[in-house]
Amino acid sequence: MKRIVIIALLAGAALTLHAQNAESIVRASRDRIKADTVTTVSRMVILAKNGTTTERVIGQLSKDGTKGGRTVIVFQQPASVAGTRFLTMENPGGADDRWIFLPNLGKVRRIAASEGSGSFMGTDFSYDDISSMSRGAELDTHTILREENLDGSACYVIQSVPKDSSYQYSKMIQWITKDSRIVVKIELYDKKSPSPVKTVEMSGLKEVQGRLTVTVTKITTHAAGTSTTINIDIIKYDDPIPDGVFTTKYLETGRAR
Repeated sequence: MKRIVIIALLAGAALTLHAQNAESIVRASRDRIKADTVTTVSRMVILAKNGTTTERVIGQLSKDGTKGGRTVIVFQQPASVAGTRFLTMENPGGADDRWIFLPNLGKVRRIAASEGSGSFMGTDFSYDDISSMSRGAELDTHTILREENLDGSACYVIQSVPKDSSYQYSKMIQWITKDSRIVVKIELYDKKSPSPVKTVEMSGLKEVQGRLTVTVTKITTHAAGTSTTINIDIIKYDDPIPDGVFTTKYLETGRAR
């Protein structure tokens, strides 16, 4: 009996270590790029089921803070969406705070946590998807499923299960390169289907200011037969960004005070 207990304890310790390793890999992938600020201009290409595409130009401003990261997305073109602004503020260990300003309404609206699965501006990204890459590693339980090559890169394949059952996805499986800890693919699952409802693919790696940077992100919604691709045309690290950008007043006016 004593020997069985010892074996069981050792097995439990191994499982705990495995979980810690999986979480540390995920955490390293999300903390991979060290920068106080990130500024980008991107082209967003939305592919409809019938094969037609629409294109939008967006700017994004992100900044680290003592209470977590903050991000503003500004739609610049076309005229039908220009002036739409979206603010996300991280809450370590909890759900993000999110607000959106729609010019045709002329006011800022807070996005409730229950709206996380809703489409972001008619794209394949949900509000939760927009926040997913900065999602706190402690919010999920991580397990290394296997190691395999993807497009010539050796990867850890890690399953992440949200601890909060109300989150829109029941699990996420991500491919993280072993050498550089870059996430190159994510499969997103819900409780209704054994197959992924969405797949996210990252590519277009470039060296920018000494940092290996993903410049193309494509998300596909399988049942709908649609996809949205974000192509980063301009990216700058550590450019000064006023704190006033990350306020609901900025969403209203487009001016930092």
